[in-house]
Amino acid sequence: MADEIVVHKESALVDVTPVDDDTSPGGLSFEEDTAGGLGRHLGVTSCTLLIIGRIIGTDIFSTPSSILLSAGSVGASLMLWVLGFLVSFCGLFIWLELGTMFPRSGGEKVYLEVAYKKPEYFVTAVYGINAIILGFTASGCIVFANNVLVAAGKDVSVGAERGIALGVICFVTILHGLAPRTGVIVMNTLTIFKTAILLFVVVAGWVVLSGKAHIVDPTSNFQNAFVGTSHSSNNYAAAMFKVLDAYSGWSNANYVLNNVRNPVRTLKIAGPLGLGICAVLYIFANIAYFSAATKEEILESGVTVADLFFGNVFGTTAKRALSVFVALRFAEIYPFSILLANNNTSFWCLPQRHRVFRKAQQFINSHIFKTFAAARLNQELAKEGIPLPFGNKFWASNWPTGQAPMPGLLLHLIPSAIAIIAPPMKVAFPFILDVQGYPIQFVNLFIVTGLFWLRWSKPHHPRPFKEVWWPAAVFYLASSVFLLVAPLLPPINGVGDTPPLPYYLYCVVGAGILLVGPVYWAGWRIVLPRIFGYTLVPRKETLKDGTVVTVFSKK
Repeated sequence: MADEIVVHKESALVDVTPVDDDTSPGGLSFEEDTAGGLGRHLGVTSCTLLIIGRIIGTDIFSTPSSILLSAGSVGASLMLWVLGFLVSFCGLFIWLELGTMFPRSGGEKVYLEVAYKKPEYFVTAVYGINAIILGFTASGCIVFANNVLVAAGKDVSVGAERGIALGVICFVTILHGLAPRTGVIVMNTLTIFKTAILLFVVVAGWVVLSGKAHIVDPTSNFQNAFVGTSHSSNNYAAAMFKVLDAYSGWSNANYVLNNVRNPVRTLKIAGPLGLGICAVLYIFANIAYFSAATKEEILESGVTVADLFFGNVFGTTAKRALSVFVALRFAEIYPFSILLANNNTSFWCLPQRHRVFRKAQQFINSHIFKTFAAARLNQELAKEGIPLPFGNKFWASNWPTGQAPMPGLLLHLIPSAIAIIAPPMKVAFPFILDVQGYPIQFVNLFIVTGLFWLRWSKPHHPRPFKEVWWPAAVFYLASSVFLLVAPLLPPINGVGDTPPLPYYLYCVVGAGILLVGPVYWAGWRIVLPRIFGYTLVPRKETLKDGTVVTVFSKK
């Protein structure tokens, strides 16, 4: 077939990339897919901060204790953080090769559509249903709500936790839907601030290790560091899900490439830079935690390991000064923080208040970035014609501003709200992390095999990013297979990390959700047309905001 040369009117903003028609993902051309919305307004800095802001969230401040519990020793825990970085970096290079070959919004959706074109719309439906159902941000909501109540001295009731979590995620949805440019400014600003806080933890850890702090024996955890190491593959799989979830976000820019200036060049710079910065901070932050507290203290801290660190290192007086700094900075950057204060108490002077603002800052940062990308992914799915309630034209639009996909944000909000309300709160946090992580490994498995297929079937297709070293791709493939098989093996204690739920339940739930996609596709494309005697005929429509969408008519 004839080659199609993709050229934007402003040549400085978009790379000129030849794309042969038979490798074009989905039913829309490059120009149709990139029409509508704000256009290309994200550069290298914004994309790097988009990645950093998505990666650095509640996980690095809350999951080190649960990872230590699964690994059994400090040394094994640190090795898992290093291994998670290596796996993520291999995945990043795979996504860079595919993202620069097909610089469109949608991430994995685009790459699966290119590699697996038959049957039509099958992978789009399977991946889309999984992304919509499991694209929620409930885990961070739960951590945020719990810490707000504890720090405010309130009873941690189920109703209060759920109410706070729902309130904040609704606020983030409104921010991105009605004020998209403000949302980008907030993302960039808060990412710089959040990175500075994590860097502060790292530097404080160095001071502790130097012996200049009041910690009695800062190196005790690093002596015989591998004592107590777990020998259960199930434990390591559960821990790796949490580590990889902490690193997740390195592909965040791939979901919004329609909004990126010079997407090929920007992606090649922002991806490695963003992940590299986060990996260095993560590993040194864990070392800081282990230098300031005993292994037993960290295990007992639960999801408040960062609070334990600040308390042990700085004490009550320093925590009070820190609370003033964080509160002032957070209130300056994000006035919503004022709403978290007790109306009857002066929050500036309470030493415990720093938890509220730090946890709020962690949650809002992580979920502002995840929500920003998830909404674009939902919009891309709707643009391909996937049938959704109220019609896919509504979900594909940039209603009501014409600049941001508010319907896509709402599609992200609905499963998040359900995940907050439905499961028991005490086991919800680790269970939700595991449920989200398991189906992703299936997606990763097919992405890597799709990469190998494209190299064999389309060897001459332009690859602006030098081909990924094949051993790195095989290593990423092997890690996905391990994370699919190991959770099914019984753990040594027979329980897992989500008691009283069975250790294998999150695998069953995750795989079950993934199977909803084929059933949905079969009903839409085969069963209903045969029962009612019609054929689906696609056509393209341009919405008022300029967005091009595929619509199916029944003939």
